[in-house]
Amino acid sequence: MSALHLRHALLPALLTLSATTQAVQVTDHLDVGGAIRARFDHDPDRDIDKAGLDAIMLRVNYDSDTWIGAARYRFYGKAYPYQYTDKVGDVQFAEYAWVGYKFDENRQLHVGLNKIPFGLQPFFGSTFYETLGNVIGLEDVEAVGAKYIQQSGDWNLQLGLYGRNAWPGRGTSNGSTYSSVVTKADDYVTDGSNNQERQIAVARLAYAFKLGGWQSEAGISGLTSRLENRDTNDDGRRNVVGVHYLGQNGPWGIQALAARQQMSPRNAGSDEHVTFGGYDGTYNVASRGNLYVGDLSYSVPGAFLGDWVSGVKLYGNYSRYDKSAAGFDASERFILGTSFSVRKFYIALEWLNGRNDPYIGGSSYTDSLAQGGTDHWENQLYMNIGYYF
Repeated sequence: MSALHLRHALLPALLTLSATTQAVQVTDHLDVGGAIRARFDHDPDRDIDKAGLDAIMLRVNYDSDTWIGAARYRFYGKAYPYQYTDKVGDVQFAEYAWVGYKFDENRQLHVGLNKIPFGLQPFFGSTFYETLGNVIGLEDVEAVGAKYIQQSGDWNLQLGLYGRNAWPGRGTSNGSTYSSVVTKADDYVTDGSNNQERQIAVARLAYAFKLGGWQSEAGISGLTSRLENRDTNDDGRRNVVGVHYLGQNGPWGIQALAARQQMSPRNAGSDEHVTFGGYDGTYNVASRGNLYVGDLSYSVPGAFLGDWVSGVKLYGNYSRYDKSAAGFDASERFILGTSFSVRKFYIALEWLNGRNDPYIGGSSYTDSLAQGGTDHWENQLYMNIGYYF
């Protein structure tokens, strides 16, 4: 079926949902819901013009004066980029699943599969597609353990202790998690490693303040963990430290992050990279490097077209992973985009640009974040339409 026919078949079905699908309020504290999303990919250089179902998500939220909790599960398959599977659900995994306790209005404890508190939260910028921080295992990462959150005036402290990365889901690859995490390499990864990450400790301290007309936050984060190699039975380490800033001045927003990642694996092969995985794939990441992220956004005030369109945001985001190993080319990602709501639909339209990026432009998927891929800029258009209920 052509992309045009898919668009004609899919969009009416999504529009129908706005009138028929609602979240279910089970009690005053508990509600269940989810989302159905479509995606569109256009890359004429690779002859890609795809439209189809992106994901189906189910969620549950609980919130009371004392107890809180949340879980979300995702289903993928059949449509691009999972066209090699037979049906939706052939690729599936939990995004998060945790319960929490409120000691008071300023202190909480979360236990289970929850987001590690590193750097800018909840994401490293305004983009839907996320930054290179995601694919090197620092942005939007969920792990199994406990996180303590304390707000003391303008100070926010978050401490996390995690026994392991996310539980494996279902797929065709060893990388069967929502997050990009240290993973055993699939057979197609040349010189891939067989590590698992354990005993993850994370700390994040942030301070809110005014800087001229900017409502600001500055913070520092640190992560350390053990890398257990299943081939050599030797342990290495992963250490990351980062600083961040975010500011808001009326409709304008700025976000910035710099982080140093230092992994010292004990691989059977080269120690200059570690295999990561997620979203049904595995690839190598340079063991040592610096991550830089910058994001500028503008939120357009008001609503348009008889209040049908609202929440319009324009943004540009640049991320770069500078690798320390000799001969390893830097990876870069630049995204220009807009996001907005059309009634109950959330839409993101982005122009993706990547160099040595495993997900943009057909560079080497397995080696772009290690020694590098084609080492020139590639681009494509991407759109995601989601109905969240």
